[in-house]
Amino acid sequence: MGFQIGGAILDFVVLSILKRKDEYGYILTQEVKDILDVSETSMYPALKRLQKIGFLDTYDMSHQGRNRRYYKITPQGQAALTDYITHWKSFKQKMDSLTEESSI
Repeated sequence: MGFQIGGAILDFVVLSILKRKDEYGYILTQEVKDILDVSETSMYPALKRLQKIGFLDTYDMSHQGRNRRYYKITPQGQAALTDYITHWKSFKQKMDSLTEESSI
């Protein structure tokens, strides 16, 4: 049994990965897939949405004669990530308390 992953969790993971370093689409998708069960077809619309709301910027770099589109977190994305972290810690604490009480 797995959990349904909402857009906020996907955004949180993408921003967390990009906080460490800029990454191009394919590698970013693979890193997200290591954490979440998400398809490549849902990744690119999510990246586009994050870019549209100002959390990500993109730039292109040539690699072996081909362009790679890199994604980087913006200051607005950094602020959103800080907010996600605060909410995540609170949620995690509540879930830990709940699961400890029910001694799963």
